[in-house]
Order: sequence, then structure tokens, then C-alpha cells
Amino acid sequence: MGMAHATLRWTTDMVQSLPDDGNRYELVDGALLVTPAPVPIHQRAVGLLARLLTEYVDQLRLGEVFESPADVQLEPETILQPDVFVVPEMAEPVRRWTDVRALLLAVEVLSPGSRRHDRITKRAFYARVGVPEYWVVDPDERRVERWRPGDERPEALTERLTWTPGDAGAPFVLELPDFFARVHRERREP
Repeated sequence: MGMAHATLRWTTDMVQSLPDDGNRYELVDGALLVTPAPVPIHQRAVGLLARLLTEYVDQLRLGEVFESPADVQLEPETILQPDVFVVPEMAEPVRRWTDVRALLLAVEVLSPGSRRHDRITKRAFYARVGVPEYWVVDPDERRVERWRPGDERPEALTERLTWTPGDAGAPFVLELPDFFARVHRERREP
């Protein structure tokens, strides 16, 4: 007769006590998500997208754009590190990650070790807590999957991504072929 064994339920304290070993540790519903350090193409996509979003968000005074690492805790006993995220305008500037209570946008750039977590676990979490948009950027496929709460399938975008948060008059527009050419460091004719 086999013995039943309990599945370990991780806590934020347990995750925060893990060593700084190059891995990314996240926590969703008591489950520990571990992904290795990202590859250069991932970081290039994150950096470029964050710069482009920052120009837009700052111009319209919508909030603030951040990049990981950042221990975002939108629910108790949950820690996520979105690659890029937009915090809505707040009365006081963000001083600690625990100040962040909501997001306008969460973005994950796929890496070989993150595909399942990004497309399933994190997507379901962001929808549950009401993040209005969640983007999964796939540099290999040169595609962005846009998810909104209630979506059963993503909107798969390969040409243009347009985002108009809340009542922001002007949209953020990202021409995806140009974006991915820059991420892949390809020369493009003007």
C-alpha cells in the first residue's frame, strides 16, 4: 500500500528566501514557477518594447512602465515577474513592488523555458485578477498573442498591434514586422 504524500504549497516567504541563482522564481496559487535566465533575444524584445511603451505611457500620463525583475503581488501569496508591465497612474509613485495593486498591461516574452507558464498559468491568473490586456510576445514566430479577460482564444497579431487603454485618446501602435526585425537585429530597407 503506497503512502499518500502532500504537495508542497509554496508561500511568498518561501519564494523570497530562495537563493539568487539566476533563475526566475514566481508563485501562483501556491505553485512555484521556475524558469532559467532569459536568452539575449528575449532581453532585446523586452528592452525595446519597454522603451516604446514608456514613450507612449509617459506622453499620455497613463502610469509607469516597468521591466522585470520585479516581484509583483496582485494577490496575497502570489508573486509574478512580468517581463514588461504598465502600472496605472497612482497618487504616489511606486516605491516598493507591494505598492502595485493593479496593472493596465502585462507582457511576457516567450523563452524556451517559459512557454507553458506564460500561455496557461500566468494568462489565467491575469484574467482572474482583471488585468485588461495580456500580451504573449513570440520572437521566434514573430507574433503577439493578445488576451483580454473572458477570451477563450488569443487574438494572434503579426502585422500591427494597437492598444488603447481605458479612455486614452490616442492608441499605442506597434508595427510588428519592424519590431521583430529590430529584435532579431536584421537590416530593414527604409
